[in-house]
Amino acid sequence: MTRKIAIYGKGGIGKSTTQQNTAAALAYFYGKKVLIHGCDPKADCTRLILGGKPQETVMDTLREFGEDAVTVDRVVKTGFCGIRCVESGGPEPGVGCAGRGVITAISLMEELGAYTPDLDFIFFDVLGDVVCGGFAMPVREGKAQEIYIVASGEMMALYAANNICRGMVKYAEQSGVRLGGIICNSRNVDGERELMEEFCSCIGTRMLHFIPRDNIVQKAEFNRQTVTQFDPDCNQAREYRELARKIIDNDMFVIPQPMTMDEMESLVVKFGLLD
Repeated sequence: MTRKIAIYGKGGIGKSTTQQNTAAALAYFYGKKVLIHGCDPKADCTRLILGGKPQETVMDTLREFGEDAVTVDRVVKTGFCGIRCVESGGPEPGVGCAGRGVITAISLMEELGAYTPDLDFIFFDVLGDVVCGGFAMPVREGKAQEIYIVASGEMMALYAANNICRGMVKYAEQSGVRLGGIICNSRNVDGERELMEEFCSCIGTRMLHFIPRDNIVQKAEFNRQTVTQFDPDCNQAREYRELARKIIDNDMFVIPQPMTMDEMESLVVKFGLLD
């Protein structure tokens, strides 16, 4: 059975980097069949898997050539370790709603049969915070059963994670979506691990994995590769391998209990994030 996962997190937190490196580890180390559906209008959710090659997006194809031109062969590309990639794309800058493009693209992929039953994992890489209905669509309509939030020990990353949980609660009962945990993409903040563990405890989940900061991630990106492709024997590749294993074995899925603003303020003050 295909597991459908949505990855959320504050813009700039390293969500797409984490997602692509996790997908690469799932495919390379565990032989899993993976599809990534990028739901960010920047269309950069699959570039490391595809070696930096620009990918024709669903919305660009639809806008320029019409619905008949949107085919699986045209918009789904295969990259590292057989990982399939599709990008929703978005409207022209300053025109239209990018969230609506996510809805359209996912619906078209379903109609075209792009989400084939042989897939072990489908990742929906979703822009930033849950602030509009389009970007909440994987949660709202049950397109994804599992949510993982990428965060760090920085104040705004925690606020965003908490807000995403608030959005999840609205749809959890109707769609069945559940939170699988928080992934800490470390920023080397003082007391970061302890802060993240306390935050996770407060919202009723766990820190699934703590990814240490390592410059090899940037080196791999400069070479348009995931860490696993760049150097599968390095320490950071082992971190993504462990994260992938934890996702495979995860059996703790919850409806989160978001913190109130007062509780959030108390937490960030406790750990000195307002200094």
